[in-house]
Amino acid sequence: MIKFLPLDKLNGRYSDEIRKAVLRVVESGRYLTGTEVRGFEYDYSEFTQTGNCVTCASGLDALWLILRAYIELGVMEPGDEVLVPANTFVASILAITDNGLKPVLVEPGLSTLVIDERQLERLITPRTKALMTVHLYGRISWSGEMADFCMKNGLKLIEDNAQAHGCMTLNGRRTGSLGDAAGHSFYPGKNLGALGDAGAVTTDDGILADVIRTLANYGSSEKYLFRYCGRNSRMDEIQAAVLRVKLRYLDEDNEARRRVAAMYMEGIDNPLINFPDILPEQSNVWHQFPIFCKRRDELQEHLYCKGVETLIHYPVPPHKQQCYSMFNNLSLPVTEKIHATELSLPINPVLTEKEVRTIIDAVNGFS
Repeated sequence: MIKFLPLDKLNGRYSDEIRKAVLRVVESGRYLTGTEVRGFEYDYSEFTQTGNCVTCASGLDALWLILRAYIELGVMEPGDEVLVPANTFVASILAITDNGLKPVLVEPGLSTLVIDERQLERLITPRTKALMTVHLYGRISWSGEMADFCMKNGLKLIEDNAQAHGCMTLNGRRTGSLGDAAGHSFYPGKNLGALGDAGAVTTDDGILADVIRTLANYGSSEKYLFRYCGRNSRMDEIQAAVLRVKLRYLDEDNEARRRVAAMYMEGIDNPLINFPDILPEQSNVWHQFPIFCKRRDELQEHLYCKGVETLIHYPVPPHKQQCYSMFNNLSLPVTEKIHATELSLPINPVLTEKEVRTIIDAVNGFS
């Protein structure tokens, strides 16, 4: 069986460096808020070309902290609206609703899979305070026009960069530096993955970064004194040490993903299979390789029988989830079509050419 994501092989490439990094933390006697976290914050702010990086416990927490900090700073208040793509992972929506804000779900482009900027103007209201753009599947979701739209309307532009570490615009700007603030996830399966949950916020706004750092430490910037009702959301030293190792290889790993994607696009030739639009090379880091098929479930079963593990991203869109019953009656046909037909093929830096050829043959053999 070709596994969808063999984390043992992925991390095994750096096993000696990871062991040394973990042992360094164990022997230091300091497991939180130490030199590894500070070192990773510096390294990642340099990598993303941003002025500040604040680590936290997860990607969801990163987005939650950004929005809560804006509330504490008086930029937003409960009941305000945040534009967000309807086909995102549920964490993007949870960060909004958990802060008492209202998500305004925006349809994606059927062939781009990211937010359809043409929809934004008609959805904005006096209560709209932010646009959360999501770089889904590793595909960049940003444009100069999007930034201009936010500036013209006084909106904060927030990036959900959970799936696109290292992605770049045509002029070389990295995701995580394209808006007012960005939330990053380092869940083990991400392009830059820890050995557990971890996250970070990047921003050029030093005041915002200070509030986020305080919120992530129970709302305290001075021991036993609490300015905000915050939460415990800290990256531990072991995760930071591991991420410092893996960050050095991220660009190389993303290039390996691009090579696999190129083989898929050249080799898959089946009239039942559709691809999304092809982006400029640097604008996609291929966190997932999504294909689309009206008989998606049959295709998945066929591939499993051929020894290929696949996943669906995602089976049920946020507006049809039980936890968001207030949105269940919404009709979002583009989002619903994407979720009904999407299937993700294995894509990672340790896939061999033989495995890729096997997957291509299996896809082409579906009828």
